[in-house]
Amino acid sequence: MAMSVHSSMLNRFHLWFENRNWKPFAFQEELLQLYSEGYSGLLNAPTGSGKTYALGLPLLIDAAFKSQNGKFKKGIKAIWITPIRALAPEIESSLRSAAFELGLDWRIENRTGDTSAKDRAKQKKSPPEVLVTTPESIHVLMAQKGYADFFSGLECIIVDEWHELLSTKRGLQVELALSRLKTIAPGLRIWGISATIGNLNEAATVLLGENPPPFKIVTADIQKKLQMETILPDEIERYPWSGHLGLKLIQKVIPIIESSRSTLVFTNTRGQAEIWYQNLLTFHPDWAGQMALHHGSLSAETRTWVESALHEGRLKLVVCTSSLDLGVDFRPVETVIQIGSPKGVSRFAQRAGRSGHQPGAISKIYLLPTNALELIEAAALKEALEKKLYESRIPVIRAFDVLIQYLVTLAVSDGFYPDEIFKEVKKTFCYLSINESEWNQLLVFITTGGETLRAYEEYAKVEVIDGLYKVTNKRIAMHHRLSIGTISSESSMMVSYRNGRRIGNIEEYFISRLKIGDVFSFSGKNLELIMIRGMQVFVQNSSKKSSIIPSWNGGRMPLSSQISALLRKKLDFYCDGDITDIEMEKLVPLLELQRERSAIPRENELLIEKYHSKQGYHLLFYPFEGRLAHEGMAMLFAYRMSKLKPVTFSMAMNDYGFELLTDQALDFDALINDELFDTKNLSDDIFGSTNYSEIAKRRFRDIASIAGLIFKGFPGKMQKTRHLQANSGLFYEVFSDYDKNNLLLKQAMEEALYFQLEEMRLRTALNRMATQEKLIVQLEQPSPFSFPVLVDRMREKLSNESLEDRVKKMILEMEAS
Repeated sequence: MAMSVHSSMLNRFHLWFENRNWKPFAFQEELLQLYSEGYSGLLNAPTGSGKTYALGLPLLIDAAFKSQNGKFKKGIKAIWITPIRALAPEIESSLRSAAFELGLDWRIENRTGDTSAKDRAKQKKSPPEVLVTTPESIHVLMAQKGYADFFSGLECIIVDEWHELLSTKRGLQVELALSRLKTIAPGLRIWGISATIGNLNEAATVLLGENPPPFKIVTADIQKKLQMETILPDEIERYPWSGHLGLKLIQKVIPIIESSRSTLVFTNTRGQAEIWYQNLLTFHPDWAGQMALHHGSLSAETRTWVESALHEGRLKLVVCTSSLDLGVDFRPVETVIQIGSPKGVSRFAQRAGRSGHQPGAISKIYLLPTNALELIEAAALKEALEKKLYESRIPVIRAFDVLIQYLVTLAVSDGFYPDEIFKEVKKTFCYLSINESEWNQLLVFITTGGETLRAYEEYAKVEVIDGLYKVTNKRIAMHHRLSIGTISSESSMMVSYRNGRRIGNIEEYFISRLKIGDVFSFSGKNLELIMIRGMQVFVQNSSKKSSIIPSWNGGRMPLSSQISALLRKKLDFYCDGDITDIEMEKLVPLLELQRERSAIPRENELLIEKYHSKQGYHLLFYPFEGRLAHEGMAMLFAYRMSKLKPVTFSMAMNDYGFELLTDQALDFDALINDELFDTKNLSDDIFGSTNYSEIAKRRFRDIASIAGLIFKGFPGKMQKTRHLQANSGLFYEVFSDYDKNNLLLKQAMEEALYFQLEEMRLRTALNRMATQEKLIVQLEQPSPFSFPVLVDRMREKLSNESLEDRVKKMILEMEAS
């Protein structure tokens, strides 16, 4: 490796910045030095600090220097991986303009799911020097014959937004691709780009794998200025419930939007985005044409138009979801408004960084609570931002479904020899612990379907020819190429006008609830359902004012452990009379009602409420540990109590607490004992609970799809959700009865425990709760803390009444009692 950056490269670097009247940051100069010396590594820098150019320029300047000295041959030299395909054109454009200015005659192109078949064929025949792509598209390229020759001249891979990929199965796709490409292209430089996370060193370890090349972690010494302001309601209601408060504050949002040149309104779900778009347009109809909607279910054409218009300063307002969290440079954006608690510090900081998206600019973000108790979260969030308490991203390990898909990908292309690939796979962070027995099980699975599926030819996908594992069946190869990917979602239906113009995708289960003539809001329009043909929904614009808002499964993000801990701390401070936070000051009437009817727990106390109503006997716990951990606790406590006294419980939970409800009068005080919080047999007791197998079965559905047990269908002719559920459920039952050591079955059980129920967080919380003093309070009326949990249980019930009407009736009944 060279000892220092060449003077001509350094001159080009500084000249490029001077031509823009910019001055490079120290971290950008450091990256030029490290890249020229052949290092790999991880760049940690805040949003809007020039991360793309920090690695893009060293890549291009190094290439220009080598090209000038005749050291380059034709072919692909660098790959830039982005987690969101909508970012690919933006990155491509930035790199292409920089290459042109540096005098580098390189083709820089993108390849994603939106790339036409014609352009893909051209790239395969004549590869560009730089390819901007996604984790899925890398694997699609590796499923082509001759892929090793295609990648043989590769010199560098840059993985953008690594913090977003790290804790997902898409991150595993990156790990596996890198394990193969490091063999194909020895000396490959690997760089990751990451926003701030709590486990930066581990993030680098996961990216680079075992026995990494020489690497450095580069941290930008830039303090991004972030201003946060909470939008406070004029009055605090006595009974808060989730989602109720948000739209009541819309008139406080409008002046903020009016005073800003351009604003992003972030929501946590796609349904919430649709609601806010419609309501803002109702309040301000003259904003039509100046505002837009952006979320992942809209068509690629719509999303691309919105991003371009926002970048060019043609939009005053965009209502969006996490689809605009990452990457794209929206310098015209002055203000960000977050609807509802973001539930995580890193997510909030990332969204704040969408405003002031340039070095030195201030990021301004407002938080609008959707229920009164979110004001405590707002106070906790402010402190977490000040102390930089960012969440860690936990890497996924031992995901055998992704590994099975990868092995079939290699078999579909040129085939593979197991010993060679096993050595590569063992060097990834995810599969460090895989042993030869498990490896052999996987090989048996892809060649025969395993013991339980051996009799069915369609599961014998891979043949062994002179030791080479190869797919020779063209139909199997085609099905596999269409199925590459790890993003799990409900089966979606394409929404189109009569003329065939596409609007976007809606989940099948929502459409199945509608009848012809019903009107629903989607893509910011009121649409009338006129026909369903296969998996395509045909609509026409409707002038009706009232409509149904689509809902999408998922989207409920659990409270992070950092915010949970600070939330408990804020309540403890309140008990001491420390009410310095403006948000806590606003909550005084509600908290005093909570104290009057029940209690406010200190950090060393666990509040437990008992309440009897016509629905039955309620037992409520308040660990303030997040929805997923509470789901695990509710299952665990119900199981342990039922062992002492045969009883059936129904459960409800939110981020603050959970409820167990039974129709039997029980001595709850006797059931709340030390054994309830014991962690010795935690996993066994969770496995024994009645709800656990259903959670594992849901996880298995996605695992079965990724592993290729279930074919979801062809584009435009996807299988219906109920067929996928039936098929995956059948596999789950067969493996449970006849193949208990099946690796995919074990994976489903572990994913349900560790990801769905957050077992590690649950264990930590139980240990804390075991030492806390138990405040057991008998309620005469529901407390402010209990009310949102009771309402969440009502959401699950079908009724002709609106939820708001049912809640009003419930409040009247309580006040009358």
